[in-house]
Amino acid sequence: MNGAAQPLLEIRDLRKYFRASGSGFFTGEQPPIRAVDGVSLSIERGQTFGLVGESGCGKSTLGRLIARLIEPTSGSIFFEGRDITGLSRSDMREVRRHLQIIFQDPYASLNPRMTVSDIIGEAFEIHGLARGAAKRQEVAKLLDAVGLSRAHIDKYPHEFSGGQRQRIGIARALALKPKLIICDEPVSALDVSIQSQILNLLKDLQREFGLAYLFIAHGLAAVRHISDRIGVMYLGKLVETAPSSEIFTHPAHPYTQALISAIPRPDPDAVRDRIILEGDLPSPAAPPPGCRFHTRCREASRLGTRCMTQEPAWHAAGADHLAACHLVENTGAQ
Repeated sequence: MNGAAQPLLEIRDLRKYFRASGSGFFTGEQPPIRAVDGVSLSIERGQTFGLVGESGCGKSTLGRLIARLIEPTSGSIFFEGRDITGLSRSDMREVRRHLQIIFQDPYASLNPRMTVSDIIGEAFEIHGLARGAAKRQEVAKLLDAVGLSRAHIDKYPHEFSGGQRQRIGIARALALKPKLIICDEPVSALDVSIQSQILNLLKDLQREFGLAYLFIAHGLAAVRHISDRIGVMYLGKLVETAPSSEIFTHPAHPYTQALISAIPRPDPDAVRDRIILEGDLPSPAAPPPGCRFHTRCREASRLGTRCMTQEPAWHAAGADHLAACHLVENTGAQ
């Protein structure tokens, strides 16, 4: 884990299984819900890694695992080369100065009884960095950075729009000058007209402060605008990773191809090969054997029973491009 090429964040075979609630005479003990089931990835300094997938695929759970808001069932999390998986709460406090999170819902993530000064400035007091007038001055600088007026410093969350609230959440995440921010669907709850403003703000802040992002979203349209690399997640597992441009020009996994085909196009007359996924997302408590996507994949029949019985390994699909699919030619499995 030492050396100049060491990534800022690296997770190895990370898993999170939740015990299903409810059991009875007829049901017996329920199998665990495999929310995250053996995910490995890395994020370089100053890089944005986009993580996409349908609702319920485990991407938000993965973000919370990395921030240690929930504890993993197994696997390892390395931050700046240090294994933080088993750190105590007090030791994690120091790590969290450099590892912050922006939540999806700007209405639920801000305490309605606290002013903007208290919400953003709380981190300075917890870490003993500033109090009183000094804290207030730091909060004012953060409001400037996220495009809000200093006149907002004594207002409460209910006095702001959704986009303004998310800017407050971003300012709170920036307060301790982190190195990595986990963005958990930060624009999905906002109006379309506001989404691009928040995405542009995040890009500007990344350049200004040298930030790295894990940007979580349920569709590829948003991550295309901001990501350097993209990982596609399905039913608790990563199925494809590649540079952003490579994902869109040469998607290798059938699931990635389906997600790209669903992106709206501005030209209504453009010819589209829309891939309609049949059926519902299987239960993470009872994932299908073999390739987890085979129950909805239009290509699975080409390989007979292989997709139904053998879990695919990672195969090279191009330069720095990997896909876990039997259809991808095995020219360098990882």
